[in-house]
Amino acid sequence: MKRRSVLAGTAAAIAATTLETGPVATAAAATAATATSTAADSDAVTVLPGDPRYADLVVGNNSRWVARPDSVRLVRTTEQVVRAVQQAVDAGKRISVRSGGHCYADFVYHPEVRVVIDTSLLDTVAYDEKRKAFEVGAGATLLQVYDSLFKGWGVTIPGGMCYSVGAGGHISGGGYGMLSRRHGLTVDHLYAVEVVVVDANGRARSVVATREAADPNRDLWWAHTGGGGGNFGVITRYWFRSPGATGTDPSALLPAPPKEVLVSALALPWSELDKDAFTSLVQKFGAWHETNGSADSAAASLCSFLMMNHQANGSIGLLTQIDATVPDAEKVLADFLTEVTSSLSDAAVRPMSEPVGELGALPDLFTPQRLPWLHSVKLLGTSNPTLTNPTLRGHHKSAYLRKNVTTAQAAAMYRHLTRTDQENPSSMVVLLSYGGKINTVGSGETVSAQRDSIFKGLFQSFWSSADDDAANIGWVRDVYGEVFSATGGYPVPGAAADGCYINYPDADITDTKVNTTGVPWYTLYYKANYPRLQRIKAAYDPRNTFRHSQSITLPDHT
Repeated sequence: MKRRSVLAGTAAAIAATTLETGPVATAAAATAATATSTAADSDAVTVLPGDPRYADLVVGNNSRWVARPDSVRLVRTTEQVVRAVQQAVDAGKRISVRSGGHCYADFVYHPEVRVVIDTSLLDTVAYDEKRKAFEVGAGATLLQVYDSLFKGWGVTIPGGMCYSVGAGGHISGGGYGMLSRRHGLTVDHLYAVEVVVVDANGRARSVVATREAADPNRDLWWAHTGGGGGNFGVITRYWFRSPGATGTDPSALLPAPPKEVLVSALALPWSELDKDAFTSLVQKFGAWHETNGSADSAAASLCSFLMMNHQANGSIGLLTQIDATVPDAEKVLADFLTEVTSSLSDAAVRPMSEPVGELGALPDLFTPQRLPWLHSVKLLGTSNPTLTNPTLRGHHKSAYLRKNVTTAQAAAMYRHLTRTDQENPSSMVVLLSYGGKINTVGSGETVSAQRDSIFKGLFQSFWSSADDDAANIGWVRDVYGEVFSATGGYPVPGAAADGCYINYPDADITDTKVNTTGVPWYTLYYKANYPRLQRIKAAYDPRNTFRHSQSITLPDHT
């Protein structure tokens, strides 16, 4: 994680806000104020093509997407963002925005971009006494956020497991993780957002929008509760406070994570799985979520990932976590594991001694381990070889599922996961727990409209060489298209499915040769919330300054 000292100037943009970061001596506070003033008065770091840093700053987590911008602007304050945006607008240069984490698609890096505004140094995590909310810089990584919130105040937000995801895009896309069945999405706790926007006259300015009913900018807040990044402006920071939370005690304003969690990791060898056993495994996983999908379920704090790699990997994985402090936690976990694997022999359940899904080996979790919550976050978040290998290329598709998969859908998964013409151990289908507290929020209360699904699907492949692009992209298209063949190859919102997750952007979704459903990409992501997003786009980005291959369009565009 980045040292907080690097961010002395990030608190920058916060001149009008009183921040608490714990007991601070008067001299230290004076030093920080001086650093803030200096940073506010300086310009962003500009990295040009001849700079040794350039190559590292023009490619993201998915190395398929590389840009050749005229410059990358590394910003530490809101004022620097305003100036960088204004300079790019005045020069007529196409802008893209990176918060420093991941993007599966080409939203940041593409041939048209001329200026990349990189907010990865905007990563302060602090308590804002004035707003009675926690401020999180857009460039903060999730592990930094968890570590700072927990150590400073004993609280957290229910975000993703991957340690290096940047807050800027993760939160604006909805934000989901292992605590979401218990506490909802990250955006369900979002109080305010600061965004640098460009008006119709080409003037850049910063706007703070809150969820307060009387806030004239409330629509802009709403747009960032699942509308995705790079659509309306440059997000510089967020503030979090749970709805209904009151008082001045910071420790009471966000959820407290579990004191301890029970974590289990099982490997299910392909050598022990025929088509029937595989189908039973998948459907029992789905059936459990149908039964236990409500927020008042005794198992609402249990979250599990069924990670089904191609058989070339050797095993399927089942990673499960539950709050160890809830009544009968051990029994709830044991009953879940028994139910999901009940059709398999004892020989078909083994320690996860080799990488499975996106995770590395976790053999010590064969017997469920009781871990302090932050220990578990660090263990699982950093046990991810696909995130620590900067050379990997990827292709990704997603689905929200309202009902269990059918026998035909399970058979389609099995067929492609056992193909012999394309054998990549890092090709996979992952089913992820959903529901619980997530589904207590109305579809239009936030942009994240999918509020009655019970689990999600992630279809993806990772590889290293451009020579293997066609085979891997083709494999992902094949398995996904067949699983959802009844609705044109995509999970069209209906009785059984409910569209796609914008934070797992699909590079094919706008291509009518691949998405043959006749349902627009924006309906798959946003459902009925899209027209409101377009109106907000027109209000805050009327020149369409901030755009990418799947950005919100102005109302007179399709």
